Amino acid sequence: MKKKIILIVGPTSVGKTKLGIDISKEFSGEIISCDSMQIYKEFNIGTAKVTSEESCGINHYMIDILDGDETFNVSDYKNMAEKYIDYISSNNKIPIFVGGTGLYVNSLVYDFKFTEATQSEDLRNKIIKFYEENGLDILYDLLLYLDYSSKEKIHKNNVKRVIRAIEVCLSTKKEFSKQCNDYFNNAKYDYLIVGLTLDRKKLYDRINTRVDMMINNGLVEEVTRLYYKYGEFSQPFTAIGYKEFIPYFNNEITIEECTKNIKQNSRKYAKRQFTWFNKNKNIEWIDVEIGYDNVLIKSIQLIKEFLNKGDIWIG
Repeated sequence: MKKKIILIVGPTSVGKTKLGIDISKEFSGEIISCDSMQIYKEFNIGTAKVTSEESCGINHYMIDILDGDETFNVSDYKNMAEKYIDYISSNNKIPIFVGGTGLYVNSLVYDFKFTEATQSEDLRNKIIKFYEENGLDILYDLLLYLDYSSKEKIHKNNVKRVIRAIEVCLSTKKEFSKQCNDYFNNAKYDYLIVGLTLDRKKLYDRINTRVDMMINNGLVEEVTRLYYKYGEFSQPFTAIGYKEFIPYFNNEITIEECTKNIKQNSRKYAKRQFTWFNKNKNIEWIDVEIGYDNVLIKSIQLIKEFLNKGDIWIG
């Protein structure tokens, strides 16, 4: 019998954290973060990391596990998260994933098979140098020359993924796109995905308010300390809320412009999250405009129906 997992997904600022905690209290669950940046220690305010007070005693995993100078990818996430699924399930608790990193979600519920290509620092540096000398258009042309089918999977502006795909093609001598299974038909776990949604304008207002709160709560001080500790080329400084400060440290823009850019990039990110998750027809969507109490009631109803299938839980 497949292990059961629950996932709470949706765009940034929509209210996933609180719902995940309340669901965990209701169903004796424990939370596994599904956020690509909350894994880093010290990067707290900019990642909207759950506080000890907010967690209400619910165990959270995959948070604060790496230093800022360490790297981490989706394959690492999948391997580590699956161990936590086994651990939580063995204690007769429900693994509940909370977060908005869509690729992390898909890697778990659809058993995405990652390439066995090893990461070569030398090869990657050569590709990066090629990109710096020739520009994005030529870099993307190189990818399409190596693997034209990847055009359907990788957008030209996703430079990091373009570079990784080229690296995979060159190191394995195989097309990157053919090393990815049709994972939507290969679910490893019995899962329920609850998606939170909200009218775009209202969500964007929430995002703007959250960024202002981050600034008031000391984001500038946090970023400054971490910038001088880890530097702009550390992986966490590719994240929204941190990368926007790099031009500030180079005396190119003001703090006010940083704040404006964080808001703008966060809104764009939310739009990309909507696009990503809307491709998944297995998500049970709940509009948070119906009020939090009703969102919680509807979520509990969905989860009860899900857990009672197979007699794993009776409530």
